Amino acid sequence: MTDRKRPLPPQAPQGSLSFDFTPKPAPAPAPAPAPAPPAPAVLTVAQLGRMLGRTLERNFADAVLVEGEVSGARPAPSGHLYFSLKDEEEEAVVDVVVYRANVTARARALVRDGARVRLRGKPTFWSPRGRLQFVGERIEPTGKGALLEALEQLKQKLAAEGLFASERKRPLPAEPRWVGVVTSATGAVIHDVCKVAFRRGGARILLAPASVQGAGAVEAIRRALRMLQKVPAVDVIIVARGGGSQDDLLAFHDEQLVRDVAACRVPVVSAVGHETDITLVDFAADARAATPSQAAEMIVPDAHARRRLLDERRIRLHRAMFARIADERARTSRTASAFRDPRLLIATAQQRVDDHVARISRAVTRHVAAERDVTTKLSARLAAAHPRAKIARDAGRVAQLEAKLVELTRARLAEGRGEIARIGGRLDAMSPLKVLGRGYAIATRVDDGRAIRDAREVSAGDKVKVRVSEGAFEAVVSDGDGENE
Repeated sequence: MTDRKRPLPPQAPQGSLSFDFTPKPAPAPAPAPAPAPPAPAVLTVAQLGRMLGRTLERNFADAVLVEGEVSGARPAPSGHLYFSLKDEEEEAVVDVVVYRANVTARARALVRDGARVRLRGKPTFWSPRGRLQFVGERIEPTGKGALLEALEQLKQKLAAEGLFASERKRPLPAEPRWVGVVTSATGAVIHDVCKVAFRRGGARILLAPASVQGAGAVEAIRRALRMLQKVPAVDVIIVARGGGSQDDLLAFHDEQLVRDVAACRVPVVSAVGHETDITLVDFAADARAATPSQAAEMIVPDAHARRRLLDERRIRLHRAMFARIADERARTSRTASAFRDPRLLIATAQQRVDDHVARISRAVTRHVAAERDVTTKLSARLAAAHPRAKIARDAGRVAQLEAKLVELTRARLAEGRGEIARIGGRLDAMSPLKVLGRGYAIATRVDDGRAIRDAREVSAGDKVKVRVSEGAFEAVVSDGDGENE
């Protein structure tokens, strides 16, 4: 085919049929249907986790800095640090792990609930748990965090009011009749308390159920505390809950709840969280237990141990009584044998008195003699150090020194006079006046006072000053044979 156009056929007159025999191009074929997209590959869960991990490694080739507030800090026995880093302004949180190789003593001190830190590291995907986590390398403090700062301010306020003072802490009852417990009715805490209490002696437990976490927990705990105080038989109250993060324990930092615990009519034992969890209720309570089970052990006496202790003390008391009776009998026998003849006893006592008197007399005599010797020596030393003796010795030394000074002064003056005479002689020998005395004269310029050493330095008519042995005079230079005018 060519691009040249074919000539158009002549047009047929109007009213006649026209036929166009020009070949027409064949119609375009219909478009083929698009191929169906391939089916996605089937991945295992481990493959998906590795893909997510590699994607994060590519996008975060360099370490980043993340800043937030620490929550749920928990050091592991392996030495790693696990906690969450949350945003204080938005609902955002990320799990963080700091491996043991990067954990320092300073990092352990910084990672605590409520603290605000800046963390350097990289995000990774941990396949065994299927979650995103941030692997920290270095931790820097940036502040206390809003929660921790608010808690510290509240703690200082309540401490200033005396709510945490040790002198207001009350001792726990030795034999409590009823033990009140404020905790959740469905948790493991009440079961642990009951099990320990029944094992130790079967104390009576009165539960005041309350929500210990989330919205409304504060009011529920306060209400349960008030209900238990209305029961006259309750001798002590346990406020308890299991462990959790700092956010889970916020109810036990409430100011009103702390005040209610401090004002409770019976002693209160705080058993909130684990051993490392500290709340403001712990400071206001009369005692703190690391766990609810320990709180039950602190309050409920061990009946079996007390029974064993009573048996041991009964046996020891019997033995002590028998031993004391035997000792008293022996002492009575010795006393009875000693008191034979009162006159002999009196004479023996008088002899001991005479012996003591003689020993005392000898000791006093020796002491007086020693003191007298000391006094004599001190008097001699005092006389030698008397101001008059010292003045006399110093006066003799002054006279010697004065004579020596006069002698040295005279010798020095004589030596100085000789030195002056020698220097004067040398100076007189070098004096120009000696030269002038022999008939010589010194001619100097009048205008600048310079000595004239060459006749060419002056011209006819110049004024010169001539110094002779006795006085000086001025002269005018002539061009004759050097005579002055």
